[in-house]
Amino acid sequence: MKKIFEKNELTFAIVLIVIYVVGSSLMQRVSDVIGIKFVAETAFNLFFSVVIIVFAGKNKLMKHIGLCRSDVSAPKMLFYVPLVLIAFMGAFFGIGTELSIMELVMRTLMMIFVGFLEEIIFRGFLFKGIAKDNLKEAIIISSVTFGIGHVVNLLNGYDILKSVIQIVFAVAVGFMLVFIFVRTGSLIACIVFHALNNSVSAISNSAYLVNALGSEDAAHILIAAICIVLSIAYTLYIVKFLPKRELSD
Repeated sequence: MKKIFEKNELTFAIVLIVIYVVGSSLMQRVSDVIGIKFVAETAFNLFFSVVIIVFAGKNKLMKHIGLCRSDVSAPKMLFYVPLVLIAFMGAFFGIGTELSIMELVMRTLMMIFVGFLEEIIFRGFLFKGIAKDNLKEAIIISSVTFGIGHVVNLLNGYDILKSVIQIVFAVAVGFMLVFIFVRTGSLIACIVFHALNNSVSAISNSAYLVNALGSEDAAHILIAAICIVLSIAYTLYIVKFLPKRELSD
């Protein structure tokens, strides 16, 4: 891993993305064979997370990939309230789940690791690998790639409309999170948000909104639209009111 990173960080990031996407897809099928939902994905994500942390620690890359404290105070970040609103948006319209306690625990653990891995891979290594040559390209590519990366859900049999909505939402959130990283130098808030947003989705039940709007698709579109607007607004705030900073090596 070290040789690939030292030779080309962008190539290193792409390798991590391929391992993550392919591994996640395969592990879902392994869980189906075992008969316990999310167990294989959780084990894979935990192992992959540990490997990356150990690699970053040994090679003094923790600050480089954002595993450090923010340079910006919480008040200047509006106490990250927009992130909290987006993360819990689905739960605002109802709470409920068909998952068993075991499945809910495993899914929550899986999503915590997913939040860590996707932030470190897409906004850590991938972004930094491209930013060495062109910051604007790094912002665009890492954000769009993060959204398109969710196409794996289509391969796993998810509903097409829901998957498309998730991809569009992920792109908007991708821009927001990458600007948080660029202006604060830290991915901690991004990781926490990502883990919360994914975990809350397991207990969100938009039944009330579905009844009010008349269809589940309309409910998903409305929730996604609100989250996208919040993401764009917070991104604009960060760009306008937070000072620019030099990217750490």
